[in-house]
Amino acid sequence: MNIIEMTDEEILEIADPMWADLIKYSNEGEYGKFIRKFSYDLLLGLNEVEVGKQFAKSELTRSLSTDYDFLGLIRRGQHVTVLYRVRSTKKEGEWLGRMVLGYENG
Repeated sequence: MNIIEMTDEEILEIADPMWADLIKYSNEGEYGKFIRKFSYDLLLGLNEVEVGKQFAKSELTRSLSTDYDFLGLIRRGQHVTVLYRVRSTKKEGEWLGRMVLGYENG
């Protein structure tokens, strides 16, 4: 089954726990756990040293609120983009959180 054929509710059953994990591991500075479900192709394209430095030094990545809002889904091709409104416990304002879901190797 193609993920874009799933209902919003079915997608959110997958996405919400993954998003909660991303918030948790980001706040804890657990970079290895943060990227553990990233696609192989994405990981190949990352400069992990630079991303790791940015991850370690960013105040925002260590202060994400666990109170976030689901905004919507965008279905395209073989992927679904899940959008969240994200806040910080230390910085004023709101940020757009985006997670792209799809199947890799089944």
